[in-house]
Amino acid sequence: MAKSTAIEVPDDGQLGRIKAWPQRIKSFYNDVRTEMKKVTTPSRKQVQGTTTVVIITVFLFGLYFAVVDKILGSSLDRLLKALTHR
Repeated sequence: MAKSTAIEVPDDGQLGRIKAWPQRIKSFYNDVRTEMKKVTTPSRKQVQGTTTVVIITVFLFGLYFAVVDKILGSSLDRLLKALTHR
């Protein structure tokens, strides 16, 4: 975590917050700059591997939900037909 200093806001209420605003903005942007230096860009190989995993997972979940939907749908149809034929 970045070391950030607490900005003292005088007890002047709204006026104190307005006076401290430029310093708070400067502190915020310094923290953003510090954190952005820690960001690394993934390599092309990492992006391709992750994308492949995501695409395969989406298709597997789609297949799973299609099977579950088919089973539940046919079960519900059978149940409703059995209840209405009495």
